[in-house]
Amino acid sequence: MGTQVRIAALGEPDIVAPAIDAAWCEMARLAALFSHYSATSQVAAINLAAGLQPVPVAAELLDVLAMAGEVSRRSEGAFDLTVGSLGRWHFDPAAPAMPAPDEIRAGLANIDWRELWLDRSAGTAMLARRGMRIDSGGIAKLPILQAGLHTLRSHGVATALIDGGGDVVAATAPCAQPWRVGIRDPRMPSRLAGALQITHGFVASSGDYERCFVRDGRKYHHVLDPRTGYPTTGPHGVTLVADSLEAVNGIGTALMVLAPGAGAALLRASGVDNALVGGRNGRLQVTPALQRRLIAA
Repeated sequence: MGTQVRIAALGEPDIVAPAIDAAWCEMARLAALFSHYSATSQVAAINLAAGLQPVPVAAELLDVLAMAGEVSRRSEGAFDLTVGSLGRWHFDPAAPAMPAPDEIRAGLANIDWRELWLDRSAGTAMLARRGMRIDSGGIAKLPILQAGLHTLRSHGVATALIDGGGDVVAATAPCAQPWRVGIRDPRMPSRLAGALQITHGFVASSGDYERCFVRDGRKYHHVLDPRTGYPTTGPHGVTLVADSLEAVNGIGTALMVLAPGAGAALLRASGVDNALVGGRNGRLQVTPALQRRLIAA
């Protein structure tokens, strides 16, 4: 999925080592299904068959696609995984690329989350029109990390943390010390805004600093606005903390698209009390619930 992943786990070596191996295997299995980078993934098969026929997909992918649809509905399309229809954006600074303006205009006509059709009974997914494409990057990573954690726990590891490019999922045994997780300041990503102690749950971060390039004096980053076809011009970054995957998955991406008022409404509707938003006005907004939890980094 284009992300480096790290696992930390506590326990006896003869339990932890095989558990970590199993977690890597499970996460690799799901990444092979979900990745829009791989030509052999089920997401690639959906894209290839767009406008032609439904594609049989694994139950795990159907769950992720259904979650994407729900986030799209709640955010009124600010999150839309069919943003992949925009074309050849590449954000590796070593080999950056962006579509021509006419390609972006053409791609905008194919962005509509409501035209990804899921059939649970048949186990299939289909994009309605030729030219439509899924970009699973904003919704698939956290479920993969969650599956890795579930695998660790099923192998007897009660205290573990998995970090995937700023997204964290953690669990601890009842008597174990909490994990300490640093929270980046989106305005200056090399600096931490603070840290928090977490015993279980999710820390989900989205930002314009992870994958980006500069062209003609302008920075282009990987979070695309499905309304314009270009990188978002909202917050520099968002960090959300919650106990459940459904509360945060995809919400950070949507918040980077939305205006502040609409973003606050989405947070309330999602039941997320712990949030940090680095605005383009230079201000760092931290909800009272998260402020109470933050400690010095």
